[in-house]
Amino acid sequence: MTKNSKIILVDDNDQRIAAEEKVKCHLGQGILHRAFSIFILNNNKKLLLQKRAEGKMLWAGFWSNTCCSHPEENENILKSAKKRLKEEFGFECPLKLIGKFKYQANFKDVGSENEFCYVFSGEYNGKVFPNKKEISEYKWIDMEELKNKIKNSPENYTPWLKIEINKYF
Repeated sequence: MTKNSKIILVDDNDQRIAAEEKVKCHLGQGILHRAFSIFILNNNKKLLLQKRAEGKMLWAGFWSNTCCSHPEENENILKSAKKRLKEEFGFECPLKLIGKFKYQANFKDVGSENEFCYVFSGEYNGKVFPNKKEISEYKWIDMEELKNKIKNSPENYTPWLKIEINKYF
């Protein structure tokens, strides 16, 4: 996905209303758009966590879930999620939808996320190949340990990760 890619604008009921450039959707308070978030766990129930690359427009250098992005205009959300997981971590695995929610979060004076987010989970136990343009660090972490870290240092984590951990795990 490029910065000029168009993503899907939706209403409060997740009905498509238009498409707009990705960057424009994240300026100011943000324009409500469709997104997805992926949680990959291994057979030890550890989550693959990533630290967002420094080049990211929003929440650069923050820890977040395995992968997140936006389906492009006219793109199926599950196919988009699988494609993005491969682009960011270099592997594929089955994904299942575990929920959907809407949220809005401001990042300093830079912009905002304003998303109707689909949350997917999957299991994977092989090697990972992080894309350095997207991910500065990664680790496998026990969910309870992550919850404690978020509780003690919430400023190190993306807002959607905090919502999703609380809501789905």
